[in-house]
Amino acid sequence: MRIDDAFRALMRLDDGVLMRGAFFVMLSAAGIFLLIDMREIAAMNAGLPGFDPMLEDSPVLPPAVTEAAAKGPPVHPASSDEVLRQPMRFELGSGGVLLAEGTIDLGAGERFAQEIEARGEYVKTVALNSPGGSVDDALAMSKLIREKKLDTRIASRALCASSCPIVFAGGVARVAASDALIGVHQVFSGGGDDRPTPAQAMSFAQSTTARVARHLDTMGIGAGLWINALETPPDRLYYLTAKEMAEFHLITEPVETAKKKE
Repeated sequence: MRIDDAFRALMRLDDGVLMRGAFFVMLSAAGIFLLIDMREIAAMNAGLPGFDPMLEDSPVLPPAVTEAAAKGPPVHPASSDEVLRQPMRFELGSGGVLLAEGTIDLGAGERFAQEIEARGEYVKTVALNSPGGSVDDALAMSKLIREKKLDTRIASRALCASSCPIVFAGGVARVAASDALIGVHQVFSGGGDDRPTPAQAMSFAQSTTARVARHLDTMGIGAGLWINALETPPDRLYYLTAKEMAEFHLITEPVETAKKKE
C-alpha cells in the first residue's frame, strides 16, 4: 500500500476510533512507566509491609497536581479525616437520598447491595462522600446504581476521590456542587502483609485499569478522565475542574431539567 493510500484510509476512520486508539497507546505506555516506578518503589521499600496510600497514615487529601491548586485541594472538605476514613456506611435521608460516606472498604459493595435490596423502592439518588478504596467494590456499586437507574450526587465540599468517581459514574444523572472535590489517581496494589513484586503490581494495575476504562466507557464517560488518573501517582490526586467534569461527561444535567427541554 502506498503512503497516500494509507493516509486516505486513516482519514476515513471516525473520531471515536482514533480517540480509542490513542487512549490504548497511552495505556500501554503508562504500563511501561508503571513497571519502572514499581521497581524503584520495591528497591526503596524492600522489607516494608504493603500499604494503600489513600487509607493508611498518609493524608486523606494529598496535594493536588492541577496548576490551579498546586499546593492543595481547591477547598477543604467539610468532613473530618476521621469520618472519611471509617468503613463506608449508608444512611437514607429525605427525598430518597442515600448517603454513602466513608472509605470504600472490602465488602462495601455487598453491603450497598443489601441496602438497596432493603430500601430500593425509596432510594432515588446516591450521595457520595468518600476518599475511595477498593476498586472491585466501587465497580460493583457503580454497576448496581446504573442497573437500578439511580442518580448520583456530590454535595458542597464533599469528597469523591480515588475509586469513588467510579461509583459516581454509575448514576443516570450525575450532579456535583461547584465546590465538590473530585480527584483521581493511578490504581495501586497495596494492603496485606506481603508487598507484590514489580511484575505482580504491573499485572494487577494493567488488568484493573483496563476493567475500569471499559466500565467508564460503558457508562458514557470520556477517556480523558482516566488518562488524568494514569498520569497521577497513587500518593497524589488530580482534582478535576468543573470544565473537565463537563468535557468528560462525568456530570450531567439533572433528569428533571433535561425533561423540561424535551
